[in-house]
Amino acid sequence: MSGWNLDNSYARLPRAFYKEMDLSPVAEPKLVKFNEKLAEELGLPTDGIDAGWFTGNVSPKGSQPLAQAYAGHQFGYFNMLGDGRALLLGEQLTPDGKRVDIQLKGSGRTPYSRSGDGRAALGPMLREYLISEAMHGLGIPTTRSLAVAATGEITLRERPLPGAILTRVADSHIRVGTFAYASEWATEKELKALADYTMERHFGDIPNKGDYLAFLHKIAERQGKLIAQWQLVGFVHGVMNTDNMAIAGETIDYGPCAFMDSYDPDSVYSSIDREGRYAYKNQPVIGAWNLARLTETMLPFISLEAANEVIRHYWRALNAEWLEGMGRKLGIFKLIPEDESLFDDLLALMKELSADYTNTFVAFTFEEEIVGLKNWRKRWQNRLEGQPQSWEESQALMKKNNPQVIPRNHKVEEALMLAEHGDMGAFDKLLEAVQNPYESGAKEFMEPAEPGVCYKTYCGT
Repeated sequence: MSGWNLDNSYARLPRAFYKEMDLSPVAEPKLVKFNEKLAEELGLPTDGIDAGWFTGNVSPKGSQPLAQAYAGHQFGYFNMLGDGRALLLGEQLTPDGKRVDIQLKGSGRTPYSRSGDGRAALGPMLREYLISEAMHGLGIPTTRSLAVAATGEITLRERPLPGAILTRVADSHIRVGTFAYASEWATEKELKALADYTMERHFGDIPNKGDYLAFLHKIAERQGKLIAQWQLVGFVHGVMNTDNMAIAGETIDYGPCAFMDSYDPDSVYSSIDREGRYAYKNQPVIGAWNLARLTETMLPFISLEAANEVIRHYWRALNAEWLEGMGRKLGIFKLIPEDESLFDDLLALMKELSADYTNTFVAFTFEEEIVGLKNWRKRWQNRLEGQPQSWEESQALMKKNNPQVIPRNHKVEEALMLAEHGDMGAFDKLLEAVQNPYESGAKEFMEPAEPGVCYKTYCGT
């Protein structure tokens, strides 16, 4: 048995929201990376795998492939988009009762492709596999990566590259941009059908069906908490367009993303973000901006004042999550009003010192001294002494909230370069470390890049 248990509830929405597609086989499907643990969670076998499942050469039982329609505000400008190189195979019903999307990314052209070739290259697909699994290891809501399969074909970008397809698993691929599309090009009845479907699928605990204000409050809370968690680990998404913000509250689309080395709120890694719209410091504001675009689509069903309250709820959720998260990172069990200035002062000093974001908190956890933070450290130690918990209890809390290993940009690039040439050793070693970020302590992955290295990432995943 294949283990596939696919349903296609999204295909039961109005046809305005998708295009049915045929799969596009590739020349030589070959598994490059397979996530056995995730496969087990999904109820799939871990041996006897047919690589064709992950390239479009073989249609899994029950699959009804389709490309989803959506729009998006790209750097603030509204565009019609859609799955230009991805196909939703269906929704796997897992042994523990979950429903998750199974999507092929890089599977070929669709009616939404515009000028693209619909394909993807091995390096970017392995990059998404690595970073999404690292985010999962950090405990941050994210899409997952089930497999990367080589196509046996060449993908032309700035140079010829080996082609590959990523199999992505998500709570769903419904985006803020899906609602933007519905508001612009679908009927109000179709928009309502999308909202009802999304509410039932992701927020089944809302007692009154059709309570769209409660629906938006739930989304706002998830988005606020998610972005606060990004901030707490120094993650820069890089391209927070509305089509890259998932309604389910998962991190999605790992294009020009990166983790900070030296703490700098102005950090931008995307080669195309020349104005810094999606800089680290701007992510909370952009999250609110994106949410405002979502609430606008729902104005046929809620008042303008209710929409404004949704944004306020987002900020409350984000600020509470960030403050509590900073407390946990510093061993504080119960916040007091003075803690916010303690946190702000630390970050200001870290910026002044160009301190490594991740390693600074690791140093606090393991009682290592940091040059330039002596006076602040005394304030912090006095704060800890004022709470009933012991240092050992605070340290245990810090160990659970301060990762020792993140996907350092230079290590990611090194691993991907070797992988493109057939050597997966460095990739596998780095993957194992980032999947266990609170326990690994692998020194080779804890060192930042050499000073002065200007790191840039590119779209293409």
